[in-house]
Amino acid sequence: MRERLEAYCTHLRSERQVSAHTLDAYRRDLLKVVGFCEKEQLASWDALTIQQLRRLVARLHQQGQSSRSLARLLSAVRGLYRYLNREGICSHDPANGLAAPKGERRLPKTLDTDRALQLLEGAVEDDFLAHRDQAILELFYSSGLRLSELTSLNLEQLDLADGLVQVHGKGSKTRVLPVGRKARAALEQWLALRGMSNPIDDAVFVSQQGRRLGPRAIQVRVKAAGERELGQNLHPHMLRHSFASHLLESSQDLRAVQEMLGHADIATTQIYTHLDFQHLASVYDSAHPRAKRKGGDS
Repeated sequence: MRERLEAYCTHLRSERQVSAHTLDAYRRDLLKVVGFCEKEQLASWDALTIQQLRRLVARLHQQGQSSRSLARLLSAVRGLYRYLNREGICSHDPANGLAAPKGERRLPKTLDTDRALQLLEGAVEDDFLAHRDQAILELFYSSGLRLSELTSLNLEQLDLADGLVQVHGKGSKTRVLPVGRKARAALEQWLALRGMSNPIDDAVFVSQQGRRLGPRAIQVRVKAAGERELGQNLHPHMLRHSFASHLLESSQDLRAVQEMLGHADIATTQIYTHLDFQHLASVYDSAHPRAKRKGGDS
């Protein structure tokens, strides 16, 4: 079973070209299934039944696995069995029709518009690190990039004259996004200083030693900006969530927001309609004269 799993992972890496992060997540999930099968003395993937897989999901749920994690595990199993069926190794899919236990849907945390402006409109010192970090923050909020998309960004993907950036998202899918006026200005100021580090490749964002910034380094810089400017924890995905929420709030165009975020399924984007409703409900509660009744009213 482990050999089949590794063959599938090779297929994902070479043919599907999934990211290293996604591949690691799939392998971890599927190894949980392998461990379960070994305890159940199942010798092959063809022997796993829907009843046994349901029992594994229930057990993991009891151990504290979130609904989201279990849904990802089932998605990994479905992908594996599509591959095994295509290769003629199996003729069934034990995950077919099996759903993860429903859990509380947590809405993503965002900055409101005023807080986003507070973060971005503070004074920027005239030095290498300050201009680089400002460009990072502006680009995250302007264009809604994922952390992996920003770290992999190269110079040829930027077209500041036309205000565009080309990003390579999940599944090696490419999309072209607008870059706002403030972000363009921040990027131009940063790029004027970037050469001071003698960069070793075409990475847009580099360290003072000229090396491409990795995900952890960017997370640290974003967190520091949040603590300095807002007095709160801040991470790159919060800026992406804020971009999506504010754009949807203003445009009401869910399909356009889906395309900008690079979501394959519009259901993923629909979570931002819940955020928008929360904002509207808050405005209603605070502004409508009959929104709230005093205790004892009937």
